[in-house]
Amino acid sequence: MATILFAPNLHTGGGRVLMEALDAASAGRIDQAIIDYRMQAVSPAFSRETTLLVRNRIGSRLHAEWQLWRSARAGDTVLCLHSLPPLFPLRARVVVLIQNRLLLERSPLTGFAWKTRLRITIERLWGKHLQGHCHRYMVQTPTVATVLSSWLKRPVPVVVVPFAVQATPDTASLGSTAPKPFDFVYVASGEAHKNHQRLLQAWRLLADAGLKPTLALTVDQQQYPALARDIERHASQLGLKIVNLGTLSAAEVDRLYGNAAALVYPSLTESFGLPLIEAAQHGLPIIAAELDYVRDVACPVQTFDALSAMSMARALRRFLGDPEHPLRIYSASQFLEEALR
Repeated sequence: MATILFAPNLHTGGGRVLMEALDAASAGRIDQAIIDYRMQAVSPAFSRETTLLVRNRIGSRLHAEWQLWRSARAGDTVLCLHSLPPLFPLRARVVVLIQNRLLLERSPLTGFAWKTRLRITIERLWGKHLQGHCHRYMVQTPTVATVLSSWLKRPVPVVVVPFAVQATPDTASLGSTAPKPFDFVYVASGEAHKNHQRLLQAWRLLADAGLKPTLALTVDQQQYPALARDIERHASQLGLKIVNLGTLSAAEVDRLYGNAAALVYPSLTESFGLPLIEAAQHGLPIIAAELDYVRDVACPVQTFDALSAMSMARALRRFLGDPEHPLRIYSASQFLEEALR
């Protein structure tokens, strides 16, 4: 009875971090791995002889699915980490970890590149119509479990098992009162649901109020060039103190948390929200959207409406100790006086 890890398209973000953690913890319990070839560049741990590397091409993905069908035997367990069941029905027991909540939703994909919209649309159909190829689903939060249970067309067991890499923050930085290089950090890629545009708008509103806090972002300039250019424009032309550090390794992200005073997290939807857990492990205060996925894993010190840049800016101002005062309310007499003068 073999255990096969199947993750043909995971290579960035939280998926990569969790894959590396699983590989380190497998201790011989993973007999075969079928993974994205780009994982080799970030983790030499995936160099075992039984590893099949999958290229970012349709032909290579289909070959990986065929190879999985060919390799999996009755009594084996296939652990799919990429949120999708196998393309072909397997004789083995199939367990799917849902890491991409977008595949369970019908929300419009406005703001995504057309290739990404096409891929997510195909994967939504794939996941919906091939549920019968899965014997068990795993999720990391109760919120996703609720969404998944409503999405399923047939009774398939769903189990909630949150797990994350245990961070080792610098104890000196935890107790330090010295100013940090960055007031805020947002560790996120550049997908539309990460809500960077509203975050940038909130920074403009803060500047209008006379506040210019520093913000560190981690958007890949090559994968999201338009967003990266917009971030640079806000820094160079509008004079906002925003720095885009690009894609960082896990060790670099750890150091970044140590150099920030707080985490801001405006993402519209998450399957887990790993940076929320990482920031809490580093002792950072969290200012986040008032959404269920946040409350699953974190206790933010301030929250906001993720669809409102104004709400975001007000929450940040409260945290910075400069709250916006409510409007002065006039009497009916004062209103008439103003209207008629």
